[in-house]
Amino acid sequence: MTAELVRGQNHPLSQVRLEIRISAGVPVLAGATLGDEHGRVRGPQWVAHPGAAALPGVEVPRHAAAEHRLVVDLAALPEAVHRLGVFLALPTSTTGPLRFGAVPAPHTTVSGPDGTELVSYTLTGLDAEAAVTALELYRKQGAWKVRAMGQGYAGGLSALLADQGLEVAGDLAATAQDAATDSLSQAAPAPTPGGDPRGVAPSDPLAAVAVDAHTAVPPAPQTAVAPGAAEPARSHGSQSPEGEPDAAGTPHAAQATPAREPQPPGGSVDYTHPRRAHRAPTQPPPPSPLTPAAGEQPARPVAGDAVGWSMEERLYNQVWGMFEDLARTTAAYRSAVDFADSRLEKELDQVLADPRARLGTTSEAAREAAHARRAQLVDQARAVLDRDLAQLTAEAEVVEPALPPACARWDQPVWHARRPPAEPPIALRLGDIHLPESVPLRIPLLVRLPLERGLWIDSGPMTTADGVMRDSAELRHLAMETAVALAARLLAVHPPGAFAVRVVDPAGAGAQALLPLTRSGVLAAPPAAGAAGVTRVLEDLTRRVDLVEMAVRAGAAGSLPADVDTARQLLIVHDFPHGFDDRAVTRLRYLADEGPAVGVHLLLVADREDAAAYGPLLDPLWRSLLRLTPLPGEHLADPWVGHAWTYEPSRIPVGSRILPEVLAEVARALPKYE
Repeated sequence: MTAELVRGQNHPLSQVRLEIRISAGVPVLAGATLGDEHGRVRGPQWVAHPGAAALPGVEVPRHAAAEHRLVVDLAALPEAVHRLGVFLALPTSTTGPLRFGAVPAPHTTVSGPDGTELVSYTLTGLDAEAAVTALELYRKQGAWKVRAMGQGYAGGLSALLADQGLEVAGDLAATAQDAATDSLSQAAPAPTPGGDPRGVAPSDPLAAVAVDAHTAVPPAPQTAVAPGAAEPARSHGSQSPEGEPDAAGTPHAAQATPAREPQPPGGSVDYTHPRRAHRAPTQPPPPSPLTPAAGEQPARPVAGDAVGWSMEERLYNQVWGMFEDLARTTAAYRSAVDFADSRLEKELDQVLADPRARLGTTSEAAREAAHARRAQLVDQARAVLDRDLAQLTAEAEVVEPALPPACARWDQPVWHARRPPAEPPIALRLGDIHLPESVPLRIPLLVRLPLERGLWIDSGPMTTADGVMRDSAELRHLAMETAVALAARLLAVHPPGAFAVRVVDPAGAGAQALLPLTRSGVLAAPPAAGAAGVTRVLEDLTRRVDLVEMAVRAGAAGSLPADVDTARQLLIVHDFPHGFDDRAVTRLRYLADEGPAVGVHLLLVADREDAAAYGPLLDPLWRSLLRLTPLPGEHLADPWVGHAWTYEPSRIPVGSRILPEVLAEVARALPKYE
């Protein structure tokens, strides 16, 4: 499956022989730069361009075109090469557009030698830039990755090469532009009498694409655009079927080309891609949901504005769309800050490189200017992040009150109007997650039901955000309260009798926290105490797992013994491994691995250090469980963009009576256990 990157996002490369395809919609020249461990291009011999299209391990096109194919063999690159940048530049000696903001957003794909697409990236958010670094392939800890860059330069190709430390950037850029101009002039012969009225031969491939001469503007002064500083988070609700919107929000789908009026002889050529929607330059693109036009308010979000067969499923998909938007916009912001920091470091190194300029007012002014440019880039990126956070916050304000009880906070009114459900829910709320850049915004942490893996509430030592170490006994009590709240939620959102909770508390240390469950009578049996109680409960559940597995494999689910409870089971284990011998530990691992598939789920409340005596024997157990904490902790990591999310448990509000009220209602509806 192709990974669609956003600006600043990286992705590992599983192959070293690659094919990079570029679709720009207008003729552009494409090339590649090789950089050392510091990203510096050591000389012209490290740049592949139309005038010198081949380097060891790199082959780029020899002409300017709307479609390009680059071939890269990372294994054949020189040992000193640690980075490979793929750049695009608009030809300067043509009547075509001189800025990427006047053309469709270029689209890039990286494929393996068999044609399998690995990643793709659309370069949105470009404006006055005449050259741009589209992708960067870099080596890290012996493995290769690709990063979506989108770093543009209004100063053109010479500014791009100079920013990578090339001393002869101007001469090399001129050579590449001359080669591209020669290829374009050979591809577009002079008009002949009786030929096409636009002055282009009918067989010329350039006749199939067009351009408005008014889009050509002179290049602006040299500026570098930080990755992620101008790209908004894409709304999950505005994805096109093809999934590739361009800079104006128009999908890259094949569309009927609008009729174009013939141009008078001698007029300029329109380079707009014939299969992309054409918009006159005087008509501004419609604003996206996260980028309202000046003076306009963004569209008010609507609860359930996502795909799904039911409102519950649409809300679930909308919540995860909000998670993806927050992850994407934060990744872009962090990438922009990293770019600003690296650029500042490079500029300060250049100031210090000349011993004669280290002292005096000239050096001080250069340093102040470098810091000012860094602050400007960060401020621009923060403004984009704040805009996206405001929109996501507005969406959260309408989504949160619409969530069903299984996904709602305990303080929501929906809990007071709850009735015993007829069907189990599709998802369960475990708590909330957020990132440091978006502390006020909380995204519900939802997991699909039935649970595919067990849960582990870590009662070990923790340091709070203010640096205070919490007492061990207090943490154990808070962890057990968190487990009780989760168990109560599961009981309340399942049909009566469809879910049962069993508790193992060998030393009775969790009796106080378990009072809401024991007093209400919702437990399938009293909490098991002592080693004998642990053995009895584990034997019962192991037998249930074995019998159900055999019945399912034999297609005889209705032939289970009468004493086998077919309801889904949640086993809460407190103070593990107290009261567990080797045989009990083996059974617990078996339940953690095999139980979820047949309706037996594990909720472990434990400090991992207490089980350190077992050594690596229990490592598979801890890895199979989703770790939660009784206090906010920055420990949930997603492999998509690599963020470390802060998790906050879903706790009962202080002084609220909602938990005993809900459990009392559950107990009234439950069948009585004999």
